[in-house]
Amino acid sequence: MPELPISPLMQIVLLGIAGIVIWHLQGRNRPNARLITQIAFFAAMTAILVAQGIAPTRYEPLSNGNGTLLVAAKLLWWVHLAWATIGFVRIYVVLDGRPREARLLQDLIVATIYLGVTLSALAYVFGIAIGTLVATSGIIAIILGLALQSTLNDVFSGLALTLGRPYGIGDWILLADGTEGRVVENTWRSTHLLTATNNIVVLPNSFLAKIGLTNVSRPDEAHQVALQLRVTPTHSPQVVLETIRQAMLASNHSHHGHAPLVSLKGLDALAMDIDLLFYVSHPAERIGARNEVADLVYRQCRASGIALAPPKSATILWSEAAIPAAKPQSAQELLRSNPAADCLSDDQITAMAQDARLRHFPRDELLPTGGVPGLMIIRSGAAVRSLAETEIRRLSAGDIIGELAADDPSTVRALTALEVYELDHHACQAMLRDHPAFRTEILDRQRSTANAANVASAPGQASANTGIFLRTLHDMLRR
Repeated sequence: MPELPISPLMQIVLLGIAGIVIWHLQGRNRPNARLITQIAFFAAMTAILVAQGIAPTRYEPLSNGNGTLLVAAKLLWWVHLAWATIGFVRIYVVLDGRPREARLLQDLIVATIYLGVTLSALAYVFGIAIGTLVATSGIIAIILGLALQSTLNDVFSGLALTLGRPYGIGDWILLADGTEGRVVENTWRSTHLLTATNNIVVLPNSFLAKIGLTNVSRPDEAHQVALQLRVTPTHSPQVVLETIRQAMLASNHSHHGHAPLVSLKGLDALAMDIDLLFYVSHPAERIGARNEVADLVYRQCRASGIALAPPKSATILWSEAAIPAAKPQSAQELLRSNPAADCLSDDQITAMAQDARLRHFPRDELLPTGGVPGLMIIRSGAAVRSLAETEIRRLSAGDIIGELAADDPSTVRALTALEVYELDHHACQAMLRDHPAFRTEILDRQRSTANAANVASAPGQASANTGIFLRTLHDMLRR
């Protein structure tokens, strides 16, 4: 085999330079190709060194003939060793499924590799006694450690949080002092939270390592909300609790994957103390869901003749007459409470409701909206309007049901035992004909809820979620 016109040391130098150039040309978007390139060039350089009997881990005095090439060859070998090792570390972190905040641990390992390679090159290439250097560096490190004690505390606390992984990027956390928000960034020194008020809160890692926190995003972001209620004991607890539970089923803001709970906490001659427990899909939705559930329970209690009780702190003189004798709402009162009937006068509402007939529907029965020429209004219970298999909106006491558009394919199904007033046919027809605003208001409410359901289930939403997933995966692979 003919000999190459260049020396083995020059071959190593050329291989090392070529590996560096190709490594840079491949870019950050191809970590696997970079690693394969590093392994290939490092293996070729190692093979030449072994064939020539040169040990890169042993210091050799420099000769006049090849001293410069030997130093360059050994330095390039150590550089490629460091880069190949770092490539393995980065691939390991990705394949191990660690989150983005594992960047802290990765950077620490990379820094340790560079430090070890630098000290090894000084000892085995230049023959420098690193013992004295390490001792001097230790003294300097002690001085810097005392000066940067707070910063180092944050750094190592961040490393401990990264290894323990109590939260990740995108998780919603709640601290013991009441601070809460979504984790949007995790650096060496601090963690950044995006709160529900759209503010960024910067928390030192040492503070997070000491304080207790709750990760609301695990196992999922469904969050329980509690609401207290006091009602007068004019009905048995079983009737009251079931009435309130039915009202909570009509909530559109609560999480339907978790059934609402009604807990009786206390009972005396003046009031029943009740806790309403329900779930929301995200902690930021608590206010809207709490307001909606309060409104639903209030309307259901009024419709069923259940009166609210004064608070415990109120000073009252109690007697049997003090307990209000609440009665279920009439069709006329329910119509007045519905915003769609604001355009009607009291006489017109009375005309529609004077011959109303109370009907009962068992649970899961479909209401005959398509064949009903007039309108119905719910007195008690909960129902759901659906389009095919997609839920559009949940209905409760006071909501109007009616098939006003001939091409409306939606259906209404009873979620609980349902009581509805069927309004007078002739009066409804006359009111819908003579007052287009009343008809338009009902149609607009039905269409707005249908459009909201269509937007929520649109393909664009799925594409957006898929895009978020792909971007997250892309960010992980670029590390």
